[in-house]
Amino acid sequence: MRQGLWLVFLLGGLLAGGPAAAGDTPGPLVLVRNHLDLARGSESIQLQASALKPWFKADELPRLRVTETAGGRELLAQAVDSDGDGAFDQLVFQAALGPREQKSFLLTLGERQVPGKEDFRAYGRFVRERFDDFAWENDRVAFRMYGRALETWEKEPLTSSAVDVWCKRTRRLVVNDWYLVDDYHRDTGEGADLYSAGSSRGCGGSGIWSGGRLFGSRNFRDSRVLANGPIRLVFELVYEPWDAGGRKVSEVKRVTLDAGENLNRFESRYLMEGGPELDWAAGIKKQPRSNVRFEREQGWLRTWEPLKEGAGSLGCGIVVAPAQVPETAEADGNVLVVARAPADYHAGFGWDRSGDFAGVADWDRYLETFARRLRSPLEVEVKAR
Repeated sequence: MRQGLWLVFLLGGLLAGGPAAAGDTPGPLVLVRNHLDLARGSESIQLQASALKPWFKADELPRLRVTETAGGRELLAQAVDSDGDGAFDQLVFQAALGPREQKSFLLTLGERQVPGKEDFRAYGRFVRERFDDFAWENDRVAFRMYGRALETWEKEPLTSSAVDVWCKRTRRLVVNDWYLVDDYHRDTGEGADLYSAGSSRGCGGSGIWSGGRLFGSRNFRDSRVLANGPIRLVFELVYEPWDAGGRKVSEVKRVTLDAGENLNRFESRYLMEGGPELDWAAGIKKQPRSNVRFEREQGWLRTWEPLKEGAGSLGCGIVVAPAQVPETAEADGNVLVVARAPADYHAGFGWDRSGDFAGVADWDRYLETFARRLRSPLEVEVKAR
């Protein structure tokens, strides 16, 4: 994938920054209800183009502006082409809701406004200059996965489909700057690459589980970005067929990361050669001093471990739907969640130097809350005014 391709998707973003202009065309109201007894900060609200069709065409989504009716504050929003067919099919914005709270938002059609650099809180790109990394981040966390060129790097070749993490203690986006300076293993105040994923599953990498063994792919072969901020990043990685216990399996992995979240959504579409669907597994590298906890009824697995001396501690977590009846296993230095298809889960990390987590108890609360939010999504209704 060409490195400059992200610019095309950047233009799909919409900055709703300021009062609606007098010439804007009013549209429907969006009612959003939180049915949980907990506060939900910066929750993503996703509207399908089909739900807006009575008022707006799909190609008008980049021009939509979102205004909170209480107070008249205008919100940042993003038009998304989720399937890469050239037509926008979603509008995404974020809002905070208190326990059991309902809010309403007005959609209007106006002039498209392009977001500034300071508005972006999610971003990712293919990094050819660093042996085909794909690196991505939001305002809280950063990650990377490895491409073909790293397999044959003379200095330190690595074959792995692990999810590597970069620890951040700043809300600004750092991927481009860290690669530019090429000194990201040293924390100079914004964080650093303090985690070593190696050939493990890292912090949420997946594979096929068959006959009590884990079969992971090689490095990704291709990538494409479907949405690149300012609120939501969506991209796909393509993995060539590999042997999974005598059967060939290929994979397209879709990753979605929204602003304000510590966990990505991973969706893997596996193409399996003959026979029934195989189990899949998502895992976390298990260090000798890892503190591991599995909550099957809530659907989450986590570790908490010390990093190198003076760098604090890091927790990795995986959240799946309890309906998938997840089990745990250990293989090849990883602790795993094993489940049946579809392979759809969330994974990410928290660092006790980020300012968001003081320790493992905070990390557990985050995962518990995240799992509750997944089980009780916001109720969204689009209606005429």
